[in-house]
Amino acid sequence: MLMPSIFGENFMDDFFGFPERYFGRSFNTNRMMQTDVAETDDGYEVTMDLPGFKKEDVKAELKNGYLTITANTNTNNDEKDKNGKYIRRERYSGTCSRSFYVGENVTQEDIKARFENGTLKLDIPKKEKPKVEESKWISIEG
Repeated sequence: MLMPSIFGENFMDDFFGFPERYFGRSFNTNRMMQTDVAETDDGYEVTMDLPGFKKEDVKAELKNGYLTITANTNTNNDEKDKNGKYIRRERYSGTCSRSFYVGENVTQEDIKARFENGTLKLDIPKKEKPKVEESKWISIEG
């Protein structure tokens, strides 16, 4: 019989407070880069949650029709006593990325991005492939 979990996904992590006990904030990978995609009349609106990241930590690249969002973080918590000896020294380094196919016709200049309060918002236009004119035969009279 399945029972609802009162501890979340991992009992031991919840019980011992890992990783926030050791890093000072939580880096739960299940909550990293949660993305909402909404379709509008002329494109798509992508909203991505990046808690704990700064604007300079986030990069967006468009290559071969794929938009790739990458976020890097490096955290160093040094605490020294009054004599300059370490009492605690912890580091965290991590990278996460997501890719979306946006089409071969979308250019870098078409995508508008803004980062506010740990949320990345992207406006991606819909671009159709240029229509190739089919050859039409001209009827010849006579």
